[in-house]
Amino acid sequence: MSVEQPLWQALTAYRVLTLLYALTLYVVSFHDYDRPLGAGAYMAVLTVWTALTYRMVSSAERCTRRFLVGDLSVAVVGILLTPLVDTHDRIAEGTPTLPSIWTAGAVLGFAIKGGWRWAAWASTVVCAANIIERGGFAQDTIHMLMLVWVASVAIGYIVEVARASERTLARALRIEAATRERERLARDIHDSVLQVLAMVQRRGAAIGGEAAELGRMAGEQEIALRTLVSTGLVTPPRGVPVQRTVDHAPAPVPDDDPDEAYGTEPCDLRALLAPHTGSRVTLSEPGAPVVLPAHAAGELAAAVGAALDNVRVHAGEEARAWILVEDEPDAVMVTVRDDGPGIPDGRLADAEREGRLGVALSIRGRLRDLGGTAEWISAPGQGTEVELTVPKAPVPSGTSTDDKASTDDKGKAAR
Repeated sequence: MSVEQPLWQALTAYRVLTLLYALTLYVVSFHDYDRPLGAGAYMAVLTVWTALTYRMVSSAERCTRRFLVGDLSVAVVGILLTPLVDTHDRIAEGTPTLPSIWTAGAVLGFAIKGGWRWAAWASTVVCAANIIERGGFAQDTIHMLMLVWVASVAIGYIVEVARASERTLARALRIEAATRERERLARDIHDSVLQVLAMVQRRGAAIGGEAAELGRMAGEQEIALRTLVSTGLVTPPRGVPVQRTVDHAPAPVPDDDPDEAYGTEPCDLRALLAPHTGSRVTLSEPGAPVVLPAHAAGELAAAVGAALDNVRVHAGEEARAWILVEDEPDAVMVTVRDDGPGIPDGRLADAEREGRLGVALSIRGRLRDLGGTAEWISAPGQGTEVELTVPKAPVPSGTSTDDKASTDDKGKAAR
């Protein structure tokens, strides 16, 4: 049950009780009114209105903004009619207005529905109407109005806090349910699928030939599946491609509209990098989600895929690679390191002259469009390290930063 539902029920009862109170005051003071029939006509309207709108304050869905404005209007009209039906002496003595404390119910409706800001607005309107009715700032009137104003604003603030707590609790319950389900699936997968994949890997290696290749693929799938069930990472959201390329075949560039190609919802970069893991590719990421805009996350993941393709092409299928994700306060850095032979000096310049633009378009071009940088650190015989950095702040379209990587800058090289 919603935490605010009891408040709506209490407001429903409050409106009925305060109506009875206002009717009692009218009956007791009937002969004291200057125009008792005029006051009686308003009390009849107030009674009919309360009866017809009884269910309107039973829930947030029924209590619309139009109804709240109408409810407040009925209360304000009753306040402003009081000088026309009551005597000046009674008004000066501080006699209650025609709706009396029923007016507070209209203000509380604003507080429960819209929070403290709506409550402050409605209370201000009621205060202004009461000051006009009294013809000035009487001490008892100011005291009562300040009490109504402060109480309604406080209740509105409490309602906002309760709603935020309810959303937090619901989110925690969903996370707990998802965690339990993942643990259950992990147990089932461990007892069945993972054991079968491990057995296929061992038997394939023992048999040799084509079975060995099948065993190797089963081993890679076992590692990927273990990563999935242990980290809880999901597959990339639909519309966010994880593209790969080789040095001589640049990856296709996404459509001109990033939202159409990647979607608009932010996503966890770890989920996009998880498919790259395998028996020879290790992913190390933070325990918390690394959230980036969908376009930036997709482009960064595609750049990582291009770097891994370069490892396979230039370092060989047997080369190992490591992916390290670092979530900095103002940027996300992904480092791809391999144990290959390294890059000879001047390799990138030669590749560009030969028309092989895989790195220039698939890695540097992607990061340049995001306002990021790509830097290569390599030495012959010591492998290659690629640092890909993307700022978290969105970069206006058409802006770029100078690449930090160059072919002859302090021993750094790039593919």
